[in-house]
Amino acid sequence: MIPFYIAAAALTSLVLLWLFHPYLWKLKSSRATRQQLNAAIYRDELSKLEADQKEGLIDQDTYSLALAEIRQRLHQDTVEVEKVLVLHSPKKTMIAIGLFIPLFAVLMYWWLGSAQQIAQVSNRPQMSQQDVEKMVSALSVKMEQNPGDLKGWVILARSYKALGRIGDSEKAFERAGAYIDNDPQLLADYADVAANNANGNFTGKPQALINKALKLDPNNMMALWLAGAAAFSKNDFRGAVQFWEHLVQRFPPNSEDAKIIESSIAEARDKGHLPGAAKQASSSSQSVSGIVELKADLKSKVKPDYVVMVIAKAPGVRMPVAIMQAHASELPLQFVLNDSLAMTPNALISNLKEVTLEVRISKTGQAMPEPGDLYSTTQTVKVGAKNLKVLVDQIRP
Repeated sequence: MIPFYIAAAALTSLVLLWLFHPYLWKLKSSRATRQQLNAAIYRDELSKLEADQKEGLIDQDTYSLALAEIRQRLHQDTVEVEKVLVLHSPKKTMIAIGLFIPLFAVLMYWWLGSAQQIAQVSNRPQMSQQDVEKMVSALSVKMEQNPGDLKGWVILARSYKALGRIGDSEKAFERAGAYIDNDPQLLADYADVAANNANGNFTGKPQALINKALKLDPNNMMALWLAGAAAFSKNDFRGAVQFWEHLVQRFPPNSEDAKIIESSIAEARDKGHLPGAAKQASSSSQSVSGIVELKADLKSKVKPDYVVMVIAKAPGVRMPVAIMQAHASELPLQFVLNDSLAMTPNALISNLKEVTLEVRISKTGQAMPEPGDLYSTTQTVKVGAKNLKVLVDQIRP
């Protein structure tokens, strides 16, 4: 266990620095990497990949390549110094939220469940980049022979991205077509590649993809970051603040991630000569926070892409005052409900003394409860309550 904790402590010191500029993106070496934002993506990818193989949606060759590509990206994110896109200003770079604090140890713990299993993975032979490149080339040939395999185009796009072949990655994403149309994470990934390939210009395709991703999932972290960066690049500092303030609510108050994002918000406020955030809106006394957990014997009934909804309502009122959405792959889920997640500007959690709190896990993400949804017992809590524990332990008949 000791090496595990040493590795975890060391790797959390790597900060991901990546800000956009409307005219100039420079490549330079940095100790920063992009692990924290990619952590959730990797975890989701692995779960979906295993599910696809079990259901016969992909063959063994495609599975092996995708698994190798995930491991390759994971390896690169933890042992290499990446080249990242940064502003020419060191100060801006230092305050960029980029892609959040890297927690490789936590990522692997989420994947495998224990430090002992992490050690087992560490002892597996590491594929060389040359091996991965050969497999990517083989998949490329295979995709040209079977262009209707849209899932394969996504795997190829992400493989190209991991190898730094951004132009090829964008082309592969484009050929994935309808497969990504309803997946906010894939849309955000596509937007990221398209903006990168356009030297930081979000006009046109990147912006449209970001907008579509946020329409599907207003809380998608990558999409929120890119939306703020796009606004910042156009000197729309007010817009950048709005997107990043929404993003910061996805993290526990006073966490390292939240502090980095808040620094970027402060930079945008300074650039736009905007007033500071209202104390009431940011005060933890005007929010409800805690953690959502899923009962152990129900975990087999939930897939990674199911939607988790944390809902706060005024007592006796059906209309929510705040809703936070996330994917089931993020469970156990830290949540913060405040005015930034309000359904309407006239019904704010900060105006209430107490709220009813409930959590629902849905296969479809529909607002109305459906048979088969998993849910928690509704509880009434004081506004300002912290460290709440909400257990999803029931199934709607």
